Amino acid sequence: GFHDAANSIATVVSTRVLSPGLAVLWAAFFNFVAFAVFGTRVAKAIGDGVRMDLIGADLRLYVLLSALLGAIIWNLITWYLGLPTSSSHALLGGYAGAGIAAFRGYHGLLKTEVWIRTLKFIVLSPLIGMVLGFVLMVLVHWIFRRATPKNVDRFFRRGQLFSAAAFSLGHGGNDAQ
Repeated sequence: GFHDAANSIATVVSTRVLSPGLAVLWAAFFNFVAFAVFGTRVAKAIGDGVRMDLIGADLRLYVLLSALLGAIIWNLITWYLGLPTSSSHALLGGYAGAGIAAFRGYHGLLKTEVWIRTLKFIVLSPLIGMVLGFVLMVLVHWIFRRATPKNVDRFFRRGQLFSAAAFSLGHGGNDAQ
């Protein structure tokens, strides 16, 4: 989202693997590919979390607009203060909050199973990432324990292209919708 779009190319630009212009094109291409491949699955999953049929037709557009404005304002505040945050989480909170306000309560409005699944992965994904990061670090350290710095540098410069592409695919799959 707003905070993390540049993260996908920061490493390839700072290490001069790609020029800034070429890196932006690289990221844009893979963000678009992700949207073309993954479609709107993430947006649909989020949209299924609130029973919009329980909210009057005259309020539905206001609910969506309020959710977007709440997320945008929160993103601007955290950006200004230099705080790390997730645009996706801000949008989820804005959507749930706007729906609850329009319905004047949450009982029966939020689909519990959808929200539990979503919140479960909000908690689990950083933990899974930490464990995988640690395992990969140990594995890479062991694989390159006898390699020369020149060979390691050459390998990882190429690997950064793959990393930036994968990051952009993930970003596009979640945020390009």
